[in-house]
Amino acid sequence: MKLDTIIDHIDMGLFTLPQFQRGYVWNRSQVRNFMLSLYKDYPVGILLIWKTAASQRDIKGNKTLALGIHDLLLDGQQRITTLYGIIKGEAPPFFEGNATAFLNLQFNVETEEFEFYSPTMKYERRWISVTELMTAEQEEWHFESRLSDYPDKNLYLKRLSRIYKLKEREFQMETLTGEKITMDVVVDIFDQVNSGGTKLSKGDLALARICADWPQAREEMQARLNKWLSYGYRFSLDWLLRCINALLTGHGDFEELSRREVTPTQVLAGLQRAEEHIDTTLNLLSANLGLDDSSVLRSPNSIPAIVSFLESRGIPDQREKCKLLYWYALSALRGRYSSAVESRIRQDLVKIAENDHPLSSLIEGLRDDYGDLRLWAGNFDASTARSRFFPTLYMLTRVYGARDFGTGNELKLTDIGKMGILERHHLFPKWQLRNNGIHKVSDINALANFTFLTKTTNSAISAKLPEDYFPYYESKHPGVLASHWIPMDPALWKIESYHDFLAARRELLAKAANDFLDQLLHGNIPESPTVESVFERTSVARPASIASDAEEVALSEAMDWMERRHLPRGEYGYELTNSAGELLATLDLAWPQGIQTGLGDPVALLIDEDDDTLKAASSRGFTCFTDLAQLKRHVQNEILGEPT
Repeated sequence: MKLDTIIDHIDMGLFTLPQFQRGYVWNRSQVRNFMLSLYKDYPVGILLIWKTAASQRDIKGNKTLALGIHDLLLDGQQRITTLYGIIKGEAPPFFEGNATAFLNLQFNVETEEFEFYSPTMKYERRWISVTELMTAEQEEWHFESRLSDYPDKNLYLKRLSRIYKLKEREFQMETLTGEKITMDVVVDIFDQVNSGGTKLSKGDLALARICADWPQAREEMQARLNKWLSYGYRFSLDWLLRCINALLTGHGDFEELSRREVTPTQVLAGLQRAEEHIDTTLNLLSANLGLDDSSVLRSPNSIPAIVSFLESRGIPDQREKCKLLYWYALSALRGRYSSAVESRIRQDLVKIAENDHPLSSLIEGLRDDYGDLRLWAGNFDASTARSRFFPTLYMLTRVYGARDFGTGNELKLTDIGKMGILERHHLFPKWQLRNNGIHKVSDINALANFTFLTKTTNSAISAKLPEDYFPYYESKHPGVLASHWIPMDPALWKIESYHDFLAARRELLAKAANDFLDQLLHGNIPESPTVESVFERTSVARPASIASDAEEVALSEAMDWMERRHLPRGEYGYELTNSAGELLATLDLAWPQGIQTGLGDPVALLIDEDDDTLKAASSRGFTCFTDLAQLKRHVQNEILGEPT
């Protein structure tokens, strides 16, 4: 079929995408290379078409579907979307993705290069807009007068004509048709032919199979994710599908959904039940542990097991609730799901399904894997807010009666909404430490140097030394320092005693954490007072870990910047582990499968980290950037192909 015919068929609703297809993922570099191949008349592959009588629910896009037989594109979405966008100057009706990847492409008639528009091009007449070229009728071209001053004008016009005639290029199409070509067969073929391009995750493929029978599945799941996001919890489609899978099959392996031949009705029911149980779980974690935002909710892959427990056992009584929260907290602290996620989920689901006392079985499973579950001072030796022990400090602040230095008010669950943002505070200010010869990042950002205060108090303290502001606030509100597990020996408040201060505070933090966890384990935590549901909050506070501090703000900006460009936000606090699941390093922000899944090396943004972390990441194949500007340049040059 000729390209201009394909484009006409797209406009008429005869040529489109099946609902299970993912969105557009090409970058500008891929677009340029593809156009150069076409210009040079190189082979660019066959289009795979499924010819079928599709219904509106089977296809992407909101355009009214024409009657009759349709061509559903199984392989060639990136190529056809690119050409449609370049020729028409807009995205096709079925488009999902970043349209800047193919808009404003220019051609240099002298060098025969394709590049995207930059302001300097307006002063050079040899750069021609490809879309302007394609949308004009050839007999109405004004390019001859534009190029009249150049001695090679005729050669340049011939080159433009070669591009224009690409609309007449015929694309070979292999067509699937007939009664034996069912949706299941089509999805199998789709999986095979897409294995060489931008890789599909197991979750993507499982969702494609579900969408084959229930085209609205992705939209329905995304609606739930958007709801949780509006309340401060950011989850992925893969994660939600894991929760549904846990309910429907008792497995963590997505392929089990296909093996069990789960029906659309079952998936919808599973989604509805999963949503209910996830809502309950988030309220439990917020009301009892103070974990009220994704930045401190460090073990989301524990939630499928909790969802399964709630499904089979219902809302637990106070004693069971405490044990459930104990298991969740220790799973996060031990990094249970930092590797082998599917098998770990399966193990826990089996314990829930096959034991009369599932919570005791889950906790014994942790002891079998990790031995002594008590925390030690060395566990608080971490040096980053991305550490798995950072949420423990936040949790203790929220549930254990820590008081704000400035107001003396408890930073408890019931009061937090009145005070707004909690900010991370360096007890010994970074500037003061550096000014006194302490430059090692792991020392300055030691977890034992952190606490949480209201924004007003944090600003008032600014860069004061503890030996100056500790006595002031302690006299104003007696006991306020001890409520933050601060050693009370004034000799430790001097900057020359900084390392001794850290050692003493780690001991206090470990004791407080163990006391609280022991109370949870034995069900001795009293029923929490009525706390506003996370779904009734009038506003969502900034997460405590990224409410302040320049490096945390930069990480937040990086995630938002990537999202605005329709790229993955990255995994915040990514735990780099070895084959045995042992923690090697915590990476500030990482893309372990590459920024474009399956294409390119893993990438990490490591701000103000020490050499050990950089070496650990590099040894595992990560391309590391140490500031946001570096990462942006890389993404613009190598991923988006934009001028920096």
